[in-house]
Amino acid sequence: MRLPTKVSPWHPWTPAALILASIAGLPLCASADFVEDAKVGLTLRNYYFNRNYVDDQGPLIDGRRQGYARHWSQNLILDARSGYTEGALGFGVDALGLLSLKLDGDKWSRNTQMTPIHDDGYPPDDWGRLGLAGKMRLAETEVKVGEWATVLPVLRSDDGRSLPQTFQGGLLTSRDIESATLYVGQLRQNSPREDGSLEDFRFLGAGASDRFNVAGAEYSFNERQTMLGAWFAELEDIYDQRYYQLVHSQPVGDWVLGANVGYFNGSDNGKKLDGELSNETYTGMFSARHGNNTLYLGLMKVRGNSKWMRVNGASGATVANDGYSFTADAIGERSWQLRHDYDMAGLGIPGLTVMNRYIRGWDIDVSPSDSNGEEWIRESELAYTIQSGSLKDLTLKWRSTTVRRDFDGGQDFGDDRLIIIYPWSIL
Repeated sequence: MRLPTKVSPWHPWTPAALILASIAGLPLCASADFVEDAKVGLTLRNYYFNRNYVDDQGPLIDGRRQGYARHWSQNLILDARSGYTEGALGFGVDALGLLSLKLDGDKWSRNTQMTPIHDDGYPPDDWGRLGLAGKMRLAETEVKVGEWATVLPVLRSDDGRSLPQTFQGGLLTSRDIESATLYVGQLRQNSPREDGSLEDFRFLGAGASDRFNVAGAEYSFNERQTMLGAWFAELEDIYDQRYYQLVHSQPVGDWVLGANVGYFNGSDNGKKLDGELSNETYTGMFSARHGNNTLYLGLMKVRGNSKWMRVNGASGATVANDGYSFTADAIGERSWQLRHDYDMAGLGIPGLTVMNRYIRGWDIDVSPSDSNGEEWIRESELAYTIQSGSLKDLTLKWRSTTVRRDFDGGQDFGDDRLIIIYPWSIL
């Protein structure tokens, strides 16, 4: 269900009211499990984004280089999920109400990916969506049809700005085989994180497709310390992709060692709307946790004539060297990452955590005659979650980023983000 980009006539709580009213009417025809197993939560997310381009060399706006990109929003994310009706075949419904209210923003909100932009170059005062999905369950197999924030290795919703990305389509998930999970589905439409409407999928932008087909299997063993995954994805008439994954966790004395390694192989598909494509991406994230410290080493290599394949707006979190501001997934790019996380409960401050990471990429194919592009990113996050009292679970985050590139067209910038998140359980 679409909401227009401009929704000022609506009261800010209209999406929440609609969903709650719908749920309130369902018990008349539903079983106790349908109601008693229902969960309704409202997340309040206040998000301030400020990016400064070095030497005012940002993207062009009205013939002038952008010196900064800035936006501030208050966001409401209502997630309502019913239980299932009684019987061997159970039915249910999920709803996702999304609303973003502009607190501050102008034509320099462009390129923040925090908000849609009107034809006049300015952001709307408010925008959002109401996504509905029906679901059906038989034993341990569920079929879901509608709109929701999909989280699959080959199609992962991006939730890094004002509102999460959503997809519309159908997905079957089965856990009837012990220790295994099977997936098969087709997604038809995409609502990126900075857009309140639905649109077809894109990759490089030359063509669009309304068919994203996916199938996957994951198998856990070794007391669930090891998982193997195999996936196939097809963005019809643009690309197809295979992904193989191994995840392992191993206690060694006082340490816990981890590995998440994967291999992507992709090529053009059907009508080749984005031209001839080939891609191989190797990714590995290795971790070592001891007490309150966790160290990470990320390694990636991209081969072929295409960058790593994912639909427009989707998260890059499946691969190792993905940051808040970019993913090291350019054509030919090799990259590494060093990261350190610390939980300050070890210093007597529970709820306070700090993350620092550095990612460096090189051998980027900037042009047919230049394959020596380089880039690096430094990112930090300081987060605190209140542990008790009336504001328990309220989280405050500060994220700081510096990006530098040595090739023409590769903009240098630094950004800061202040995020306040309050999850409220309604039901």
